[in-house]
Amino acid sequence: MELDDAYANSKHIPNGDGFPAIWRADADAYRQRMSVLGRARLGVMYGHGTREIVDLFLPDGVPKGLVVFVHGGFWRQTDGSLWSHLAQGAVDSGWAVAMPTYDLCPRVRISDITRQVATAISVIAREVSGPIRLAGHSAGGHLVARMLDPGVLPEDVRARIARCVPISPLSDLRPLLRTSMNNDFKLDEAQALAESPVAMTPPDIPVTVWVGSDERPAFLDQAQWLADAWGCPIVIDAGTHHFDVINGMTRSDSPLMRAILDTPS
Repeated sequence: MELDDAYANSKHIPNGDGFPAIWRADADAYRQRMSVLGRARLGVMYGHGTREIVDLFLPDGVPKGLVVFVHGGFWRQTDGSLWSHLAQGAVDSGWAVAMPTYDLCPRVRISDITRQVATAISVIAREVSGPIRLAGHSAGGHLVARMLDPGVLPEDVRARIARCVPISPLSDLRPLLRTSMNNDFKLDEAQALAESPVAMTPPDIPVTVWVGSDERPAFLDQAQWLADAWGCPIVIDAGTHHFDVINGMTRSDSPLMRAILDTPS
């Protein structure tokens, strides 16, 4: 359809099809290492479905708080386990990291996924005390942004959120009506608007939008639209594209990790 190419990433990134294998190898190695150390709780259930699980990675010592990372994949692909290695930067900084998996379209609607992620965060927040920081990539950026809408999370959980960093987020779902992906989303105009962070009341929680300078123009637009709608800062990460803009999460001293943890440069 009209905007399919605008939102296509793999074919516009060198070796785009090779990234999932790299992520899987890095994620599996990290899961194995943390499991051997006794610092991984894998497959914590937050619901009754087979995909309603959270992986929790723990630091050495009492956690400073909880970082939640929500994966992307256009609400149609992947699961939390593929991104386990992205927990390393926050874990090395002393934070617990939760990575929820959720059901995918077309089995469920995007609004159902929003509710699932809210439930996952609420359940894991009972396991780890302290402030909560949210980060998510692409569709995951949409989902963490949606968590800031009053009423999505229980108020006691929402009150603990200290910062949110949507990375390359999908913030206005209305353009996706003009993609073939909507065969799976089954969105109409009203539903797309209801699930669009740009249409939310700007939150009173600190937000930094993050996006790669070499991303598709549609993703640069989506990030800018959210920053404009919410009046929050946007960082355009020089030299990064949609698949490597998240790499900074593996390093405790990276600019992206500092933005998530709000620590001084």
